[in-house]
Amino acid sequence: MFHSRRHFLQQQAFGLSGIALAWLMKQEGLHAAPPKPATEPTVYDLLPKPTDHPPQATAMISMFMQGGPSHHDLFDPKPELQKRHLESYPGDIKYDNAAEASAKLFASPWKFSPHGECGMELSELVPHLGEVADEICLIRSMHTGVNNHGQSINAMNTGRITAGRPALGSWFTYALGSESQELPAFIVLTDPGGVPVLGVDNWRSGWLPSLYQGTVVRPKEPRILNLDPPPELAGAPQARMLDYLNRINREHLEQNPGEHDLAARIQSYELAARMQVAAKEALDLSQESEATHRMYGLDDKLTADYGARCLIARRLVERGVRFVQIHTGNQTWDHHGGIEKGLPAVCKRTDQPGAALVKDLKQRGLLDTTLVHWGGEMGRLPVIQNEKNIGRDHNTYGFSMWLAGGGVKNGQIYGATDDFGHKAVENVVNHYDYHATLLHLFGLNPDRVTFNRPTGLDGLVEGQDGKIVWDILRQGQA
Repeated sequence: MFHSRRHFLQQQAFGLSGIALAWLMKQEGLHAAPPKPATEPTVYDLLPKPTDHPPQATAMISMFMQGGPSHHDLFDPKPELQKRHLESYPGDIKYDNAAEASAKLFASPWKFSPHGECGMELSELVPHLGEVADEICLIRSMHTGVNNHGQSINAMNTGRITAGRPALGSWFTYALGSESQELPAFIVLTDPGGVPVLGVDNWRSGWLPSLYQGTVVRPKEPRILNLDPPPELAGAPQARMLDYLNRINREHLEQNPGEHDLAARIQSYELAARMQVAAKEALDLSQESEATHRMYGLDDKLTADYGARCLIARRLVERGVRFVQIHTGNQTWDHHGGIEKGLPAVCKRTDQPGAALVKDLKQRGLLDTTLVHWGGEMGRLPVIQNEKNIGRDHNTYGFSMWLAGGGVKNGQIYGATDDFGHKAVENVVNHYDYHATLLHLFGLNPDRVTFNRPTGLDGLVEGQDGKIVWDILRQGQA
């Protein structure tokens, strides 16, 4: 007679490897079931799903720069701002921190110059990005309109300013599945300086089945804990234990049909077995050449950490992972004060690795199908905050980010802010326009990527007027 499932699990402590099933039980059967339509799934799994039209992108790497990179000082030069440095701003500004606010305009202390054949003007703080200017599409007209970090992170990462919604990576893996059945479909690479604002909410699956939640890879070794079973359990003992666990899990599921969280948990256990080999190999950077290490900055302590995570991201999408998000630490880019020292420091950490990722994907033939994103949840204001230790306050009414590969036009600047870089005034791209465009690039109809909740259908752009930004796409509107 079997023990209860609860009793059995309470008596075991085998970690990640000790609860895996599928590789040992039904490796060949994993791909046997025909894929279900992404918008009307009857079984929740990570098998590849059909698209609504031919996709231009099949994987995405998002370098999420939490805190709000200053577009004035990196991507969006403003001659009028330089001309009127320290004069009063001639308009209304919504401050986030009114106590330290001023109306004095603050010109960028850093020089801009044209880069690439496209002549894209970029700051001296991002020289490596300048080397790939002809590969990127720089959007200077992003807008969320909510000045708090949390709300704007939610807008950019989940579709709305409210909490509790599925993250981007969860929506993509729900709608598309994964090309890899040996690695998680949605992987998050966190920063050694800590998780970003909102913590794990950045990669939660919300109301989608938990199968679609992001899997965190640690910023230091061991990057995934408990991949190896204890020596005394390796081999046949583990196989017998997993066989037993498989039977009681399946029996429990048969007694509770329609329990999607239970089914998702079992599938997660199954994935864990395959990860014992695949994850180790994917995370092993010693397989890369010295030239590749140098390109990503692994030979420099300033860039080594972020460079390693960018290189891991390339290795993951190369192996079929659908969505990888690389986070910087909590408030890394949030320069309310000390911007003249703080901004160059974080740029030195991230500029070379981010540009190397674009170069590396291109030389390996992966850039055409891998969409690369660089950006945060907001930009900064054109005026001084904290006159004793100069910084810039939040600005979500006009800010910059860039995309590369995955069907996006290269060497292009799209949209514009006003003469002072405060508000987007030309070709405004709201967060829901951005999301509609992403879904289209992946071959999905934005209106059809929905999930049936008790309250009705809900999706990434559901109920919002999300417009595909056709002008930034290589294959424009037919």
